[in-house]
Amino acid sequence: MKSILIKDTTREERARIVAQSLNMCGESCDNCRSCWLGGGNPDTMYEDYVEGRKEIWEINAEYNRGGTVH
Repeated sequence: MKSILIKDTTREERARIVAQSLNMCGESCDNCRSCWLGGGNPDTMYEDYVEGRKEIWEINAEYNRGGTVH
């Protein structure tokens, strides 16, 4: 498996990683604003990862602590 760390991926790869990883309900995340995972809009939640500011594990840790993500 290829690394998903920011240093090992391009912005386009990170966007694809988020889209593919969060498509667990079997539907597209496009225009979805009521994720059953409780995170809300995945585009907003993982924007910092896609833009190269935070790793996925950092965003998930903030969310699990009950913090505001983004």
